[in-house]
Amino acid sequence: MSTPHSTPLHNAGYPYPAILPAAAESSSLAAHSTKKSSGLGTKLVCGAIAGVIGTTLIFPLDIVKTRLQTQRIGPNGPQYRGIVDCARQIVAQGGLRGLYQGLIPNLIGICPEKAIKLAVNDYSREFWGRRLGVHPDHLPVFYGLISGATAGFCQVVATNPMEIVKIQMQLATAAPAAPGAPAAPKLSAMSIVRSLGLRGLYRGTTATLCRDVPFSFVFFPMVSILKAALTPAPAPGMHPSTVEVPFASVFGSGIVSGAIAAAAVTPMDVVKTRLQAGSRGGAKVYKGMLHCYQDIIKTEGVHALFKGVVPRVMIVSPLFAITVLIYEFQQRYISKLVTPTESDLA
Repeated sequence: MSTPHSTPLHNAGYPYPAILPAAAESSSLAAHSTKKSSGLGTKLVCGAIAGVIGTTLIFPLDIVKTRLQTQRIGPNGPQYRGIVDCARQIVAQGGLRGLYQGLIPNLIGICPEKAIKLAVNDYSREFWGRRLGVHPDHLPVFYGLISGATAGFCQVVATNPMEIVKIQMQLATAAPAAPGAPAAPKLSAMSIVRSLGLRGLYRGTTATLCRDVPFSFVFFPMVSILKAALTPAPAPGMHPSTVEVPFASVFGSGIVSGAIAAAAVTPMDVVKTRLQAGSRGGAKVYKGMLHCYQDIIKTEGVHALFKGVVPRVMIVSPLFAITVLIYEFQQRYISKLVTPTESDLA
Protein backbone atom coordinates (compact mmCIF):
# COMPACT_ATOMS: atom_id res chain seq x y z
CA MET A 1 0.00 0.00 0.00
CA SER A 2 1.40 3.38 -0.95
CA THR A 3 2.19 5.87 1.76
CA PRO A 4 1.30 9.58 1.41
CA HIS A 5 4.92 10.20 0.56
CA SER A 6 5.11 7.73 -2.33
CA THR A 7 1.84 7.96 -4.21
CA PRO A 8 2.37 7.19 -7.90
CA LEU A 9 0.66 9.59 -10.25
CA HIS A 10 -0.99 6.52 -11.82
CA ASN A 11 -3.41 6.58 -8.88
CA ALA A 12 -4.35 10.18 -9.62
CA GLY A 13 -5.64 9.37 -13.08
CA TYR A 14 -2.43 10.71 -14.63
CA PRO A 15 -0.12 7.85 -15.60
CA TYR A 16 3.29 9.41 -14.99
CA PRO A 17 5.02 7.71 -12.02
CA ALA A 18 6.85 10.09 -9.74
CA ILE A 19 7.68 10.30 -6.05
CA LEU A 20 6.57 13.65 -4.70
CA PRO A 21 7.13 15.32 -1.34
CA ALA A 22 3.98 15.13 0.76
CA ALA A 23 3.60 18.92 0.95
CA ALA A 24 3.61 19.24 -2.83
CA GLU A 25 1.54 16.21 -3.77
CA SER A 26 -1.96 17.74 -3.61
CA SER A 27 -1.02 20.86 -5.59
CA SER A 28 0.78 18.75 -8.17
CA LEU A 29 -2.26 16.51 -8.58
CA ALA A 30 -4.41 19.58 -9.17
CA ALA A 31 -2.04 20.73 -11.87
CA HIS A 32 -2.14 17.31 -13.51
CA SER A 33 -5.94 17.15 -13.40
CA THR A 34 -5.97 20.48 -15.24
CA LYS A 35 -4.02 18.93 -18.06
CA LYS A 36 -6.50 16.08 -18.18
CA SER A 37 -9.53 18.41 -18.31
CA SER A 38 -8.34 20.41 -21.32
CA GLY A 39 -10.05 18.72 -24.26
CA LEU A 40 -10.04 19.33 -27.98
CA GLY A 41 -12.91 21.83 -27.74
CA THR A 42 -10.96 24.02 -25.32
CA LYS A 43 -7.88 23.85 -27.51
CA LEU A 44 -9.96 24.81 -30.55
CA VAL A 45 -11.40 27.88 -28.82
CA CYS A 46 -7.97 28.91 -27.56
CA GLY A 47 -6.37 28.44 -30.97
CA ALA A 48 -9.21 30.24 -32.74
CA ILE A 49 -9.01 33.29 -30.47
CA ALA A 50 -5.23 33.45 -30.75
CA GLY A 51 -5.31 32.94 -34.49
CA VAL A 52 -8.02 35.52 -35.22
CA ILE A 53 -6.45 38.24 -33.07
CA GLY A 54 -2.88 37.59 -34.15
CA THR A 55 -3.64 37.11 -37.84
CA THR A 56 -5.77 40.25 -38.08
CA LEU A 57 -3.06 42.34 -36.46
CA ILE A 58 -0.19 41.12 -38.61
CA PHE A 59 -1.99 40.39 -41.91
CA PRO A 60 -0.71 43.51 -43.75
CA LEU A 61 2.83 42.24 -43.20
CA ASP A 62 1.78 38.82 -44.48
CA ILE A 63 0.57 40.23 -47.79
CA VAL A 64 3.79 42.27 -48.10
CA LYS A 65 5.80 39.08 -47.49
CA THR A 66 3.86 37.23 -50.20
CA ARG A 67 4.41 40.02 -52.73
CA LEU A 68 8.14 40.22 -51.95
CA GLN A 69 8.56 36.46 -52.34
CA THR A 70 6.76 36.32 -55.70
CA GLN A 71 7.92 39.61 -57.23
CA ARG A 72 9.23 39.62 -60.79
CA ILE A 73 12.71 40.78 -61.74
CA GLY A 74 12.31 43.15 -64.71
CA PRO A 75 14.77 45.12 -66.86
CA ASN A 76 14.85 47.83 -64.20
CA GLY A 77 15.44 45.42 -61.34
CA PRO A 78 13.05 44.06 -58.67
CA GLN A 79 9.43 45.14 -58.70
CA TYR A 80 9.64 46.31 -55.07
CA ARG A 81 12.52 48.09 -53.32
CA GLY A 82 11.71 46.75 -49.87
CA ILE A 83 8.96 46.37 -47.28
CA VAL A 84 7.89 50.03 -47.23
CA ASP A 85 7.87 50.39 -51.03
CA CYS A 86 5.88 47.16 -51.39
CA ALA A 87 3.27 48.33 -48.87
CA ARG A 88 3.08 51.73 -50.60
CA GLN A 89 2.43 50.13 -54.01
CA ILE A 90 -0.23 47.81 -52.55
CA VAL A 91 -2.08 50.78 -51.01
CA ALA A 92 -1.71 52.78 -54.24
CA GLN A 93 -3.33 49.94 -56.23
CA GLY A 94 -6.06 48.80 -53.86
CA GLY A 95 -6.25 51.28 -51.00
CA LEU A 96 -5.93 50.20 -47.38
CA ARG A 97 -8.29 47.30 -48.11
CA GLY A 98 -5.57 45.90 -50.36
CA LEU A 99 -3.50 45.15 -47.25
CA TYR A 100 -6.25 42.77 -46.10
CA GLN A 101 -6.88 40.96 -49.38
CA GLY A 102 -7.54 37.28 -48.51
CA LEU A 103 -7.99 37.85 -44.77
CA ILE A 104 -11.39 36.12 -44.41
CA PRO A 105 -10.42 32.70 -45.84
CA ASN A 106 -7.27 32.85 -43.79
CA LEU A 107 -9.25 33.46 -40.59
CA ILE A 108 -11.57 30.58 -41.45
CA GLY A 109 -8.59 28.27 -41.87
CA ILE A 110 -6.85 29.45 -38.69
CA CYS A 111 -9.35 27.65 -36.41
CA PRO A 112 -8.68 24.06 -37.52
CA GLU A 113 -4.99 24.75 -38.12
CA LYS A 114 -4.31 26.03 -34.61
CA ALA A 115 -6.56 23.38 -33.04
CA ILE A 116 -4.69 20.57 -34.83
CA LYS A 117 -1.29 22.06 -34.04
CA LEU A 118 -1.99 22.43 -30.30
CA ALA A 119 -3.97 19.21 -29.85
CA VAL A 120 -1.56 16.93 -31.71
CA ASN A 121 1.50 18.39 -29.99
CA ASP A 122 -0.15 17.95 -26.57
CA TYR A 123 -1.37 14.44 -27.37
CA SER A 124 2.03 13.40 -28.67
CA ARG A 125 3.82 14.79 -25.61
CA GLU A 126 1.37 12.96 -23.33
CA PHE A 127 1.87 9.74 -25.31
CA TRP A 128 5.65 9.88 -24.96
CA GLY A 129 5.30 10.96 -21.33
CA ARG A 130 3.34 7.79 -20.59
CA ARG A 131 5.87 5.65 -22.44
CA LEU A 132 8.84 7.19 -20.64
CA GLY A 133 7.22 7.64 -17.24
CA VAL A 134 7.80 11.40 -17.13
CA HIS A 135 5.58 14.48 -17.11
CA PRO A 136 4.88 15.84 -20.65
CA ASP A 137 6.37 19.23 -19.69
CA HIS A 138 9.66 17.52 -18.82
CA LEU A 139 10.17 15.33 -21.88
CA PRO A 140 13.71 14.74 -23.16
CA VAL A 141 14.49 17.08 -26.06
CA PHE A 142 14.44 14.28 -28.63
CA TYR A 143 10.84 13.36 -27.83
CA GLY A 144 9.85 17.01 -27.79
CA LEU A 145 11.24 17.25 -31.34
CA ILE A 146 9.20 14.22 -32.41
CA SER A 147 6.03 15.69 -30.90
CA GLY A 148 6.54 19.02 -32.63
CA ALA A 149 7.26 17.40 -35.98
CA THR A 150 4.11 15.26 -35.65
CA ALA A 151 2.01 18.37 -35.02
CA GLY A 152 3.53 20.09 -38.06
CA PHE A 153 2.82 17.06 -40.24
CA CYS A 154 -0.84 16.79 -39.20
CA GLN A 155 -1.69 20.49 -39.46
CA VAL A 156 -0.98 20.55 -43.22
CA VAL A 157 -4.44 19.06 -43.80
CA ALA A 158 -5.87 22.47 -42.84
CA THR A 159 -2.92 24.73 -43.66
CA ASN A 160 -2.45 23.93 -47.36
CA PRO A 161 -5.97 24.78 -48.63
CA MET A 162 -6.09 27.90 -46.43
CA GLU A 163 -2.77 29.25 -47.66
CA ILE A 164 -3.22 28.55 -51.36
CA VAL A 165 -6.52 30.49 -51.33
CA LYS A 166 -4.96 33.29 -49.27
CA ILE A 167 -1.91 33.59 -51.54
CA GLN A 168 -3.93 33.68 -54.74
CA MET A 169 -6.21 36.37 -53.32
CA GLN A 170 -3.20 38.39 -52.13
CA LEU A 171 -1.72 38.26 -55.63
CA ALA A 172 -4.98 39.04 -57.44
CA THR A 173 -4.11 42.74 -57.67
CA ALA A 174 -0.33 42.34 -57.91
CA ALA A 175 -0.23 42.90 -61.68
CA PRO A 176 -2.34 45.86 -62.83
CA ALA A 177 -4.20 45.45 -66.08
CA ALA A 178 -2.58 46.87 -69.20
CA PRO A 179 -3.96 50.21 -70.50
CA GLY A 180 -7.17 49.60 -72.44
CA ALA A 181 -7.48 46.00 -71.26
CA PRO A 182 -10.78 44.94 -69.67
CA ALA A 183 -10.77 44.85 -65.89
CA ALA A 184 -10.24 41.43 -64.39
CA PRO A 185 -13.31 39.88 -62.77
CA LYS A 186 -13.54 40.32 -59.02
CA LEU A 187 -11.90 37.37 -57.28
CA SER A 188 -13.46 35.66 -54.28
CA ALA A 189 -12.38 32.78 -52.07
CA MET A 190 -15.17 30.56 -53.40
CA SER A 191 -14.26 31.26 -57.02
CA ILE A 192 -10.68 30.19 -56.29
CA VAL A 193 -11.87 27.04 -54.52
CA ARG A 194 -14.12 26.15 -57.45
CA SER A 195 -11.39 26.77 -60.01
CA LEU A 196 -8.78 24.75 -58.12
CA GLY A 197 -10.92 21.82 -57.05
CA LEU A 198 -9.96 19.45 -54.22
CA ARG A 199 -6.72 18.35 -55.88
CA GLY A 200 -5.69 21.92 -56.63
CA LEU A 201 -6.25 22.98 -53.03
CA TYR A 202 -3.46 20.61 -52.06
CA ARG A 203 -0.98 21.80 -54.67
CA GLY A 204 2.39 22.36 -53.05
CA THR A 205 1.61 20.03 -50.13
CA THR A 206 5.12 18.56 -50.15
CA ALA A 207 6.61 22.05 -49.92
CA THR A 208 4.19 22.92 -47.11
CA LEU A 209 5.26 19.80 -45.22
CA CYS A 210 8.91 20.72 -45.78
CA ARG A 211 8.18 24.07 -44.13
CA ASP A 212 5.75 23.18 -41.33
CA VAL A 213 7.38 20.00 -40.03
CA PRO A 214 10.82 21.63 -39.50
CA PHE A 215 9.13 24.73 -38.07
CA SER A 216 7.24 22.77 -35.41
CA PHE A 217 10.33 20.57 -34.95
CA VAL A 218 12.20 23.71 -33.82
CA PHE A 219 9.41 25.83 -32.31
CA PHE A 220 7.72 23.59 -29.73
CA PRO A 221 10.84 22.12 -28.10
CA MET A 222 12.49 25.55 -27.99
CA VAL A 223 9.43 27.06 -26.27
CA SER A 224 9.57 24.30 -23.66
CA ILE A 225 13.31 24.76 -23.11
CA LEU A 226 13.04 28.55 -22.77
CA LYS A 227 10.01 28.32 -20.46
CA ALA A 228 11.92 25.88 -18.24
CA ALA A 229 14.95 28.17 -18.22
CA LEU A 230 12.82 31.20 -17.29
CA THR A 231 10.77 29.42 -14.61
CA PRO A 232 11.59 30.56 -11.05
CA ALA A 233 13.20 27.93 -8.86
CA PRO A 234 10.66 26.04 -6.70
CA ALA A 235 10.53 26.71 -3.00
CA PRO A 236 11.90 23.99 -0.71
CA GLY A 237 9.51 21.01 -0.65
CA MET A 238 7.68 22.06 -3.84
CA HIS A 239 7.62 19.95 -6.98
CA PRO A 240 8.87 21.83 -10.13
CA SER A 241 5.59 21.11 -11.96
CA THR A 242 3.70 23.32 -9.47
CA VAL A 243 5.72 26.48 -10.28
CA GLU A 244 4.06 28.78 -12.81
CA VAL A 245 6.08 30.48 -15.52
CA PRO A 246 5.52 34.28 -15.58
CA PHE A 247 3.31 35.30 -18.51
CA ALA A 248 6.04 37.66 -19.74
CA SER A 249 8.39 34.68 -19.95
CA VAL A 250 5.77 32.64 -21.83
CA PHE A 251 5.33 35.43 -24.38
CA GLY A 252 9.08 35.98 -24.65
CA SER A 253 9.65 32.26 -25.24
CA GLY A 254 7.12 32.34 -28.07
CA ILE A 255 8.68 35.47 -29.61
CA VAL A 256 12.23 34.07 -29.62
CA SER A 257 11.24 30.55 -30.71
CA GLY A 258 8.93 31.86 -33.44
CA ALA A 259 11.58 34.20 -34.81
CA ILE A 260 14.27 31.52 -34.98
CA ALA A 261 11.99 28.85 -36.44
CA ALA A 262 10.48 31.25 -39.01
CA ALA A 263 13.87 32.46 -40.21
CA ALA A 264 15.22 28.91 -40.46
CA VAL A 265 12.44 27.67 -42.76
CA THR A 266 12.16 30.79 -44.96
CA PRO A 267 13.64 29.05 -48.06
CA MET A 268 10.92 26.40 -47.83
CA ASP A 269 8.30 29.14 -47.40
CA VAL A 270 9.54 30.99 -50.52
CA VAL A 271 9.32 27.81 -52.61
CA LYS A 272 5.88 26.91 -51.20
CA THR A 273 4.56 30.40 -51.89
CA ARG A 274 5.74 30.37 -55.50
CA LEU A 275 4.33 26.92 -56.18
CA GLN A 276 0.95 27.86 -54.73
CA ALA A 277 0.81 31.23 -56.47
CA GLY A 278 0.36 29.53 -59.85
CA SER A 279 0.16 32.21 -62.53
CA ARG A 280 -1.63 34.76 -60.31
CA GLY A 281 -0.19 38.25 -60.58
CA GLY A 282 2.03 37.22 -63.46
CA ALA A 283 3.96 34.80 -61.23
CA LYS A 284 6.18 32.22 -62.91
CA VAL A 285 4.86 28.66 -63.06
CA TYR A 286 7.16 25.87 -61.86
CA LYS A 287 7.14 22.14 -62.59
CA GLY A 288 7.70 21.18 -58.98
CA MET A 289 9.61 21.87 -55.78
CA LEU A 290 13.06 20.86 -57.11
CA HIS A 291 12.59 22.90 -60.29
CA CYS A 292 11.56 25.90 -58.21
CA TYR A 293 14.67 25.66 -56.03
CA GLN A 294 16.95 25.26 -59.05
CA ASP A 295 15.36 28.12 -60.98
CA ILE A 296 15.50 30.55 -58.05
CA ILE A 297 19.17 29.82 -57.37
CA LYS A 298 20.08 29.96 -61.09
CA THR A 299 18.23 33.14 -62.02
CA GLU A 300 18.12 35.11 -58.76
CA GLY A 301 20.86 33.69 -56.55
CA VAL A 302 20.80 31.86 -53.22
CA HIS A 303 19.88 35.07 -51.38
CA ALA A 304 16.49 35.01 -53.15
CA LEU A 305 15.52 32.00 -51.02
CA PHE A 306 15.42 34.41 -48.08
CA LYS A 307 13.16 37.00 -49.72
CA GLY A 308 10.64 38.30 -47.24
CA VAL A 309 12.51 36.87 -44.24
CA VAL A 310 12.13 40.10 -42.23
CA PRO A 311 8.34 40.47 -42.65
CA ARG A 312 7.98 36.69 -42.20
CA VAL A 313 9.75 36.83 -38.83
CA MET A 314 7.70 39.91 -37.92
CA ILE A 315 4.54 37.94 -38.79
CA VAL A 316 5.21 34.50 -37.35
CA SER A 317 7.00 35.49 -34.16
CA PRO A 318 4.19 37.57 -32.55
CA LEU A 319 1.46 35.32 -33.98
CA PHE A 320 2.86 32.21 -32.32
CA ALA A 321 3.77 34.12 -29.16
CA ILE A 322 0.12 35.18 -28.85
CA THR A 323 -1.01 31.59 -29.46
CA VAL A 324 1.28 30.21 -26.76
CA LEU A 325 0.32 32.98 -24.33
CA ILE A 326 -3.44 32.52 -24.75
CA TYR A 327 -3.09 28.75 -24.54
CA GLU A 328 -1.12 29.08 -21.28
CA PHE A 329 -3.65 31.58 -19.94
CA GLN A 330 -6.63 29.31 -20.59
CA GLN A 331 -4.83 26.34 -19.00
CA ARG A 332 -4.27 28.33 -15.84
CA TYR A 333 -7.82 29.68 -15.90
CA ILE A 334 -9.19 26.14 -16.10
CA SER A 335 -6.94 25.10 -13.20
CA LYS A 336 -8.74 27.65 -11.02
CA LEU A 337 -12.12 26.23 -12.01
CA VAL A 338 -11.31 22.53 -11.78
CA THR A 339 -10.27 20.81 -8.58
CA PRO A 340 -9.43 17.12 -8.13
CA THR A 341 -12.34 14.93 -7.08
CA GLU A 342 -12.10 12.26 -4.35
CA SER A 343 -11.90 9.59 -7.06
CA ASP A 344 -8.96 11.44 -8.62
CA LEU A 345 -7.11 11.42 -5.30
CA ALA A 346 -8.04 7.85 -4.32
